[in-house]
Amino acid sequence: MRKGILSIAAASILALGSLAACGDDSGSDTGSGDNGGGKTPKIGVILPDSASSDRWETADRKYLEEAFKAAGVQFDIQNAQGDKNTFQTLADQMITNGATVLMIVNLDSGTGKAVLDKAKSQGVATIDYDRLTLGGSAEYYVSFDNVAVGKLQGEGLVNCLTTMNAQKPVVAELNGSQTDNNATLFKQGYDSVLQPKYDAGDYQKGPDQWVPDWNNTQAGTIFEQMLTQTGGKINGVLAANDGLGNAVISILKKNKLNGKVPVTGQDATVQGLQNILAGDQCMTVYKAIKKEADAAAELAIGLAKGEKKATSQTVKDPRVGATSRRCC
Repeated sequence: MRKGILSIAAASILALGSLAACGDDSGSDTGSGDNGGGKTPKIGVILPDSASSDRWETADRKYLEEAFKAAGVQFDIQNAQGDKNTFQTLADQMITNGATVLMIVNLDSGTGKAVLDKAKSQGVATIDYDRLTLGGSAEYYVSFDNVAVGKLQGEGLVNCLTTMNAQKPVVAELNGSQTDNNATLFKQGYDSVLQPKYDAGDYQKGPDQWVPDWNNTQAGTIFEQMLTQTGGKINGVLAANDGLGNAVISILKKNKLNGKVPVTGQDATVQGLQNILAGDQCMTVYKAIKKEADAAAELAIGLAKGEKKATSQTVKDPRVGATSRRCC
């Protein structure tokens, strides 16, 4: 198969929030280790899982820990391992144990909102990390331009199909979890590239399905059903990340189609890069996770010390209409 593509996502890292909710830093001493409210600065972080992508444990945890240790602040980083009850329990424990800042990667917006609302009611500063909690009350949001990430995936698949000289290829879309706003944004990005191809008749739109909780095992089952449904006539797969892409590739291998059907991904995981080198995956998107983690850590450290963070940009939460949260 053709040589693989490594696309690089623009590091559009945003810190979003309502300044009015950041608290009053009058009388705070940022050098004393006190947040101005009599509490020792302590940061709680809840990661979502380790199954959907290995980035959460191998990259995000590592970079956040390094930043917190370098700043000399107390912190507690836990992983909910995809369990909503565990997610809420971890949040309760962190708040009870004196967290002055809570940073979360939500499992879904409902659970995330409940956690954020409780933290806010306890005077804890809140940050949405990587994923926006729709309808939530996080004061800040740190992430990439996820529509741009999806667009890179769409453009990558088009490049792969063009290089293979594919004629009116049937393209299947394997989206991420429908409860993850990022998955919606990724899809918005790659559909902005693919839909014009469908409309023009250059490509044929094949099966298009969401994968609950980004579950890679379910993704394999779903793709196998797609392949059966189309009589094996799928010529390209827009898989929303490397984990889903690897699940697709495992099914293609069973049918001796690996390397013949271009498959996308993102996150530039070890598995994804290995699949590219093997010729089984046509592209991935590299996101500079260290930059994202460092930006979030700097924000959290400042908030934990009672510092207000200036913001200059906004993001609109579709669940609260025109209401927007400011960002820097």
